[in-house]
Amino acid sequence: MSLLKQYRGLRREIYVLFFGRIVTNLGSMIWPVMTMILSQKLGLSAAEISYYFVGSSLMMLPANLIGGKIADRCNKKRVIVLCDSVSILGFLICSAIPLGIVTIFIFILSGVFQSVEYPAYDALFADLSATKDRERAYSLMYLGGNLGLVLSPTIAGILFKDYLWLSFLISGIAIAVSTLLIALLIRDITPVEDTGEEAEYQQKKEGMSVFAVLRANPILLLYLLAGTLYAAAYGEYTFIMPLDMAAVHGEDGAVIFGTATSLNCITVVLFTPLITRLFRKIRETGKLLIGRFLIFGGYLIFLLLLGVIPGYYLAMLVFTWGEIFDTIADGPYVSTRVPASHRGRINGLMTVAYMAVTGVVDIAVGNLYDRAGSGWAWTVILAVTVLSAAATVLLCLLDKKFYPKLYLKKTDSETNPETATEPETDPETETAGA
Repeated sequence: MSLLKQYRGLRREIYVLFFGRIVTNLGSMIWPVMTMILSQKLGLSAAEISYYFVGSSLMMLPANLIGGKIADRCNKKRVIVLCDSVSILGFLICSAIPLGIVTIFIFILSGVFQSVEYPAYDALFADLSATKDRERAYSLMYLGGNLGLVLSPTIAGILFKDYLWLSFLISGIAIAVSTLLIALLIRDITPVEDTGEEAEYQQKKEGMSVFAVLRANPILLLYLLAGTLYAAAYGEYTFIMPLDMAAVHGEDGAVIFGTATSLNCITVVLFTPLITRLFRKIRETGKLLIGRFLIFGGYLIFLLLLGVIPGYYLAMLVFTWGEIFDTIADGPYVSTRVPASHRGRINGLMTVAYMAVTGVVDIAVGNLYDRAGSGWAWTVILAVTVLSAAATVLLCLLDKKFYPKLYLKKTDSETNPETATEPETDPETETAGA
């Protein structure tokens, strides 16, 4: 319980979003088995599956850009509720019609609206947390998402063979419950007023374009390069891993991959509070670097132990540690270095870049897998991971030069909330006036 105390003192709305993320991800049963749906249910090859992923990404590219612009100009809560409502309808339709290309198209369309929502959700988390609390807030959001995901991939693997339609139905119901929580319980979305020196880089710059912000902060382009390479490498665990498992273990591969994905979520739940606490004094850039080396290690273990089932779980454990380090640092890094007025658009632009590079890597890896086998495909994946880590090393070296006020020495109460004194004011009153 002592590890959970570090999440005390955040805005009430943060906790609502946390519970909403848990409920939503309880029903996230389609994406973990999408590769197997396309390969085993619809008979697509690895190359064809890569084209599917690229095609869906192309549909979501403008959605992220539009979503980012909407997030900066409209009520973020309303954006989330409206987009979720469309997604719910899509999932329910998918559960009611026979599985086929039409089903997949409707599923992608639902994903498009969730892509529109994403920049608003991410920017809202940043708005509702002070700079000193932001890593804890993002850690909590990540923890909530994976609490919901603990069982859903395993259930998806079990339902995959005969009851896949039920996975669509459960997903729709879960998103509906989450949307109701957000609609009814989040009332105050007034951004936190952050006046510390380290908040200087977050001051609003109304009327300034996104590209002008990037020109003023060129280090963000290096961050974007490292992040896109990481995203491309990271995404392959839901593409090539299940293909390899299916090739070695047949239909049992779906269940094995489902349980491995559940281990991913269990590891996040168990280790996120611990890593957040133990490594709280390490800067975001250091955490990003650790995470990317661990992702490389996880992939290498999987490749070396392919065919040995316990090896999959060891690989997933190391891989997930890397994912935790990267995730708890990624959101805080961006939100503390860009103007609050541009968070939605910057997040949308970065997601577009991630999708574009991931699409190119997916096509290359899919074609290599079909033509030259698993080994060559993994060679590309590992090379991309190494390039991401190399770019992150450079980011670590240059970041302090561009953002010196973020490197001012912090007090113990700022790095360890358990040592901070309790406020004398009533928490509910303080929240209402925030």
